[in-house]
Amino acid sequence: MTDTPPSLSWTDAQDLPQQARWRSEAGVPAPRRLQLADDTLNADTAYRLACEGTGLLWQGDFHNARQLLQALARRVDRKPRKLKAPATTLSEAFHQHRQGQAQRARVLGLVLVPVNADYSVPLRRAPDLRQALQEVWGEPDGQPSVVSLRELLGLVGAHEWRKKGVPVPALGPDARIHPYYGVFSPVRGEYVDLVAKAPWPAGFTPDQPVFDIGVGTGVLSAVLAKRGARQVVATDQDPRALACAGANLNRLKLSAQVQLQQTDLFPPGQAALVVCNPPWLPARPSSPIEYAVYDPDSRMLRGFLQGLAAHLSPDGEAWLILSDLAELLGLRSREQWQTWAQEAGIEVVGRRDAKPQHPKASDPSDPLHKARSAEVTSLWRLRRAAA
Repeated sequence: MTDTPPSLSWTDAQDLPQQARWRSEAGVPAPRRLQLADDTLNADTAYRLACEGTGLLWQGDFHNARQLLQALARRVDRKPRKLKAPATTLSEAFHQHRQGQAQRARVLGLVLVPVNADYSVPLRRAPDLRQALQEVWGEPDGQPSVVSLRELLGLVGAHEWRKKGVPVPALGPDARIHPYYGVFSPVRGEYVDLVAKAPWPAGFTPDQPVFDIGVGTGVLSAVLAKRGARQVVATDQDPRALACAGANLNRLKLSAQVQLQQTDLFPPGQAALVVCNPPWLPARPSSPIEYAVYDPDSRMLRGFLQGLAAHLSPDGEAWLILSDLAELLGLRSREQWQTWAQEAGIEVVGRRDAKPQHPKASDPSDPLHKARSAEVTSLWRLRRAAA
């Protein structure tokens, strides 16, 4: 038995009852109040209604809806946030920043757009978005839909990234990884380069098994296979990530060297090399698609460390890819995760560092700039602790 998708009901301009499926990949619930809106609605009124939680179902020109969304964003961004007190620590700044982001998303997410059963958008000057929507939503199910314009534009942006791809120099001068919507894109190349350049463990041979835990787009599996590993087993619990990884490995002609498995963390057996790049920040995601960035209660990191000894061959090595941003923000100390490793019979035997080059690391206007500018990404070499 499947759950019935959530829906919205309203009366149209001709006083006829209407109903449509509510779609939100971010897991946002449908608004409780709905009002029809068109090109006559001014931004100040729209902002007031959105702040009150009223969904604005757009009936006018598509490009005017985009302009309204931009106008609302300007109002949200210039409105002073009511804080109990200014942040005195980076941890407080992080949580206030997250609260502000969530409030911004709530307001901007209330400009809504209708979508026909065939995924066409019945608004003037609306572009053809059917392919972008089908990539995320699957084949049309015969029902009209309503979706947040902000999320719709995010789906379109993801479609463009998927078509264009992200250059990955470690895989070759023209190699690209094509991320799917909701699968973390390898735009931060420093962690990829760490895996590409780290020396193989002593005694490792390319025919020994390698595990890639949390495959995502498949970029690290591709790097390992490109380096010569012939038996990579890559896992993920997200079907969308596995589909994305499979497509990228096929495109790079590396699929014969990589076996994909849908599972939480480890596949059966042991490996001479185990690689894991878990989400770096131990915080609660505000939507399902944020699980690639936020690891609530360090669940994946702790699960990886706790299960590693059983899945690492006696002389094997693990490469754990972690940024120290969580440490700099006061969210989790280095001593904490290393204590988890020690308790699981795992010891640190080495480390390679890289300095992030992403734009926020050098943006002084970013509220977390102090931490981002000091951030270091590391490949931690782990082994079973000596008995």
